[in-house]
Amino acid sequence: MILRRLLALPSWAGVRVAAGESGLDRPLETVRATLDAGDSPGPGELLVLARELRGTDWQIDALLRRGVDSGAAGLLLPEVEPLTATRLLADRLAMPLLVTAARPLDLLVDARLMLAAPELDRANLVLATHRALGERLRSPEEVVTALRGLLRSPVALLDDRGEPVAGDLPSAGRIRVGEPVPQRVDLDDGVLLAHPALLAGPVLWVAAELTGVEAARADVVPPALAVAAGAVQRWLLANRLELERDARSRTALLGDLLRLDAEPGADLRRRAADAGWRLGGWHVGLRIGVASSVDTVARTTEVVRALRAEQIAAVVVEHGDGWTGWVTFDQEPTAERVRTLAAGLRAAHKALRRTLGAHLGVGRPHPRPDGLAATIAEATDAARLAATRPESGHFLHVDQLGMAQLLLEWTRTDTFEPAARALIAPLRNAPGDLVRTLAVYLDAESSIAETAAVLGVHRNTVTARVARIEQLLGVDLSRPDDRLALHLASRAITLAD
Repeated sequence: MILRRLLALPSWAGVRVAAGESGLDRPLETVRATLDAGDSPGPGELLVLARELRGTDWQIDALLRRGVDSGAAGLLLPEVEPLTATRLLADRLAMPLLVTAARPLDLLVDARLMLAAPELDRANLVLATHRALGERLRSPEEVVTALRGLLRSPVALLDDRGEPVAGDLPSAGRIRVGEPVPQRVDLDDGVLLAHPALLAGPVLWVAAELTGVEAARADVVPPALAVAAGAVQRWLLANRLELERDARSRTALLGDLLRLDAEPGADLRRRAADAGWRLGGWHVGLRIGVASSVDTVARTTEVVRALRAEQIAAVVVEHGDGWTGWVTFDQEPTAERVRTLAAGLRAAHKALRRTLGAHLGVGRPHPRPDGLAATIAEATDAARLAATRPESGHFLHVDQLGMAQLLLEWTRTDTFEPAARALIAPLRNAPGDLVRTLAVYLDAESSIAETAAVLGVHRNTVTARVARIEQLLGVDLSRPDDRLALHLASRAITLAD
């Protein structure tokens, strides 16, 4: 064992390294107390002086020199402030000089127990973790706080992308989140430890970063992380049951509202009020569709977070393969407010697509409870069409839906596709993804800025590509007839591919 390992004991947390820190990796074989400042420590021995000395006492320097000569592990003194010359001597000799305000003999007992039975530290930490987390359910924040106090180190609960759910961890990005097994990562100044909290859904991670003397405890901490991961699992299971119960209630309430063919009754209004849903005002519906394999209950928080990041206060309900929602306005929203909302929804959708293959549709504003069903129906139609439109970023506002439906019908004929391919052929082998650029540009009503936003490129790049398209095809995209023909052709090719 080395002296550094002893300093990582919880009972030794108040021991201060006054000097000689470079010698903390000296071998430690025994700990002995003495009242005689003239005593000589033995090889591998930490000598504990059980009486007070003045910081100016020459005997401290003599003890340090005798310790180096004998190969001692270090020197522990009652609380004292050594002279600068004494500290410099300890640093030069690499002889650890420790000071403490605690009772030295209590520290000696703990140190001897550690030397005699090193596994006791691991057992004590596991028991302390069990006691701290207790029998009742603990939230992730409570688990992280309790573990941080026990380990005296940064602790965090991370999601399946390595992002903190609770707590903070400087080196969280070093964890291999794609490998759900206990992990140890060596850092420049310590050790990063992580344990997965495994459930059917995405894996969460309990992780701790041990630096300084705490890194010497890296072999003791993993069982405590496993206990904390178990506490997180229990909370997740209980929370999941509550979420599913709430989700079923919300879905049932939404179904009742969508089936309305008259004014809602008192019971339905009360249920909506209990859920915090406003039935009056003007509603703009939205529909987010995902693959059937996505756990919508577990990912609802992620959807709400993405919308709130864009200052969109929407009701969001788990509904089929995705989420149905709406935003309510007190008065009929102006066209500008609707455009602002649509822009915010597009930004939220873009953020969601980093982790979810989602498509999103937006309805028009409609008033009163019956208008809620109408705008949600429009949003659902728009989302269904958006699922097949990668060139629009899988996002569609219902105001674009009428022409899009017409285009779909025209471009599904057997004779149209060959003609469309021949028309677009000059763009196929040209650099710059010109076919997709053309489709997005025409969908965006010839808006350079919106095309650049959808493609994720600079506006100058779009301008150059449009000019190249006109040159290769010999067309003028400012002419309505040319735009219509190319729009139909690009739509047919996109659907066929």
